Amino acid sequence: MSIDSTKDSILNVASRLFSRFGFHKTSMDEIAKIARKAKGSLYYHFASKEELFREVVSNEIANLKNQLTTVVVNNKLSASEKINAYFIIRMEVLHNASNYHETIKADFYEHFEFIDDLRNELDAWEKENIKKIILQGIETKEFVIEGDINILLDVYIMVLKGLEIPFFIQDKYKNYAPYFNDLTRIFTKGLMS
Repeated sequence: MSIDSTKDSILNVASRLFSRFGFHKTSMDEIAKIARKAKGSLYYHFASKEELFREVVSNEIANLKNQLTTVVVNNKLSASEKINAYFIIRMEVLHNASNYHETIKADFYEHFEFIDDLRNELDAWEKENIKKIILQGIETKEFVIEGDINILLDVYIMVLKGLEIPFFIQDKYKNYAPYFNDLTRIFTKGLMS
């Protein structure tokens, strides 16, 4: 087995175990056992459990970015259609990103400082990509922004992140998912001329 496939195998097993049992209740010994790898093999690829968990969460975030990028660059969608698709895809992908959920929980109980840079980078990435959508809407005269676009973007990110707790931690996603189109209309109506 190649080094890359060994690392992928470890990441797949770790993702499943972290997802099922959480960061604290998952041990490197258990990951090694389920992955059928020597514990030394885990430490060859990852210096610590924190580094392994960070890589698992990083993969979930990369998946999110890949799926959202397809919305942002889609030239067939209007800006309001992009906002709608962005929101719905974001929430669908994050709904299945259970290790990302663990980082949200940690904000209330025990902060995972080793994940902060990933989450901050995601915020900056989202802000930049939502800005592209809004600027498209301004350019096509679909949106009118009278204030500071950066303040608007900060608020939009706060709203998105604020919804993560009830949707993913309080398990209300399935109850509210049928109303996502209505929710995104609230966002876009305020931007329209």
